[in-house]
Amino acid sequence: MAIKWRSGTNMAVTLRDVAREAGVSASAVSRAFTPGASVAPATLARIMAASDSLGYLPNRLAASLTTGRTRLVGIVADDFGNPFFLRVFDLMTKGLQARGLRPLLVNLQPGTTAAQALGMLREYAVDAAVLVSGTLPAGFARSFRDAGLPVTHCFAQAATGTKAAPDLPQSGIDDAAAGQLAAATLIRHGYRCIGYLGGPAQTLPAQNRFAGFQAEALRYQSQVHAAYADAWSFAAGRATMQAMLQATFQDGPCDAYFCADDVLAIGAMSALRDAGLRVPQDVGVIGLNDMEMAGWAGINLTTIAQPVAQIVASCIDQTVALIEHPQTPAEARIFPAGLVLRGTLRPA
Repeated sequence: MAIKWRSGTNMAVTLRDVAREAGVSASAVSRAFTPGASVAPATLARIMAASDSLGYLPNRLAASLTTGRTRLVGIVADDFGNPFFLRVFDLMTKGLQARGLRPLLVNLQPGTTAAQALGMLREYAVDAAVLVSGTLPAGFARSFRDAGLPVTHCFAQAATGTKAAPDLPQSGIDDAAAGQLAAATLIRHGYRCIGYLGGPAQTLPAQNRFAGFQAEALRYQSQVHAAYADAWSFAAGRATMQAMLQATFQDGPCDAYFCADDVLAIGAMSALRDAGLRVPQDVGVIGLNDMEMAGWAGINLTTIAQPVAQIVASCIDQTVALIEHPQTPAEARIFPAGLVLRGTLRPA
């Protein structure tokens, strides 16, 4: 609906204009646009008809002074450069808007502290925050919670082997199980010398995915070579694979590699091809995430898919629950990852 203006002025239609048109009080109009407020059906119908006729749009910032809620949710991320998160942000923003909330994207710069990030969110008086990251330390989210800001963690999981109940709501995959699936897939396809290329070694996804991968490989006494990139990026994946090939120059490369992210895998494939190695004829590659690019012609990457839509929907549900009921117990919602076979592994 286009905003209409008062006749002969440059001022937008206000709540009082709607009240005058509908023949009701301004407080009745305010209640009509306040979720959960009580308004008689006949009165509500007159208010909505007047609102539509005048082209009125409620001022959410003004309403927040009354309700104490801005309906703003801060989406805090630190990896906008990874194409995987484009779909995540698309689903997250649309999903929040469908629930009557307004997303506020916060792009953290390297070195941003939890206190600095919290300060940015406080400037806009957000009702809650969602951390969309697998690389931010757990202390980041805890700092938000300890400051009284409801917070959920999307695409996060505790360290492998941790048995304690989660202290923050979180949604994601079992990273160790994804690593096990990758190793089992490579072994089933006949590979015996298998390599692992992870993201930054200090991040939990890189650690957990390797733990599962190594445990499964050792069950079959398969030889494992591991290396960690300094970022979750194409350039870092390419550079790390080049270093791995150089380190194994005399013995030759591994038979296949599990790259703990599709972007890393695409970078690794670039390095393999520049070294004269064919994928999958000479070396197999499997990634993780199943981002859209993985299925493109010329890439056709076999990968382990995260159920992104389910994880995002779960995280939104947890966020809404925390806003409405701050004492909601923390829950870790873990979703299964699945194999997507394409063209970067030889036939089983």
